[in-house]
Amino acid sequence: MIQYDETRLAMEALEPQLEELRGALNLDGIKIKLDELEMKTAEPNFWDDPEKSQAVMQQIGQYKQTIGGFEKLCSNRDDVLTMIELAEEENDETMADEVNALADTVRKEFEEQKLATLLTGEYDSSNAIVSFHAGAGGTEAQDWVQMLIRMYTKWADSHGFKTEVLDILEGDTAGIKSASIHIEGYNAYGFLKSEHGVHRLVRISPFDASGRRQTSFASVEVMPELEKDVSVEIRPEDIEMEVYRASGAGGQHINKTSSAVRLIHKPTGIVTACQTQRSQVQNKDFAMKMLMSKLVQIKEQEHLDKISDIKGEQLKIEWGSQIRSYVFMPYTLAKDVRTKCENANINAVMDGDIDCFINAYLRAKNLGEI
Repeated sequence: MIQYDETRLAMEALEPQLEELRGALNLDGIKIKLDELEMKTAEPNFWDDPEKSQAVMQQIGQYKQTIGGFEKLCSNRDDVLTMIELAEEENDETMADEVNALADTVRKEFEEQKLATLLTGEYDSSNAIVSFHAGAGGTEAQDWVQMLIRMYTKWADSHGFKTEVLDILEGDTAGIKSASIHIEGYNAYGFLKSEHGVHRLVRISPFDASGRRQTSFASVEVMPELEKDVSVEIRPEDIEMEVYRASGAGGQHINKTSSAVRLIHKPTGIVTACQTQRSQVQNKDFAMKMLMSKLVQIKEQEHLDKISDIKGEQLKIEWGSQIRSYVFMPYTLAKDVRTKCENANINAVMDGDIDCFINAYLRAKNLGEI
């Protein structure tokens, strides 16, 4: 039947591309590694070292997710062809919408998995730590930070990632001055590294009684979560620790004790903080992870050999530094400055629909265009 011909041809054309994807994902190698890791879990002393055992279990989960995702993609593609065959045998035109919907899912899953093959960086598979800072714009910028946190939380939820607020400093009137969130999931850092930079908002400010259009800015900093890294050395004497009482959401426990921890790395001036874990020790450990991640990231960017030389790229959170603009008035448009990718459905973007920007960045980066 004509209404099914195009979809059937598209699904059949995917077969050689799926074989290429299988090779790019190294599924045969992953299955061998998965078997080896699962054998380790059966060893009597496997759980004696919680840190190592947890890392192994996390790797097993990542391998299973990769294998399962590819198998589901192939299964869905086969289901589309089966549905078309049945519909044509019974001369049933009513299945067209269902067939097209599943075919669209197959195309989307294929593109997502193909993009995942571009994530070959050392830390791309890691969890991500995303920090936000309000820039030029006062209360409006602080409200913008809160909007961005919601956007990335929504994005994480749509991908099955887990989010947790690590540190938050609320605004004097409204919004949030600064915050850090932890996004846990396979390839979280690989996808979100594209979001590192200054984000610009243009809208009629709800905080302006005159109803004037306002422009405000916020910075987004993305780091991989690292357990340990031998390429950087953090000496105890270079760390200044401050303890303070946590603020913001977190229930009764978070406000009763001074368990929040702020670490200052004296050679570089880098500051990290965590306030949402259950104890001061746990907050210190996570703040140290954040510091380690920041130092490794800056070292890689600057190609430096000594921590004492790290300065990092400090962009002002204001006009001219943005990577993306989000315009609510006089028209609606989110546009990435680097890739020219744009989406006029600004509400969908603020609800976490930012895959088009992430995908465009990964493709352009892979082609050496940015």
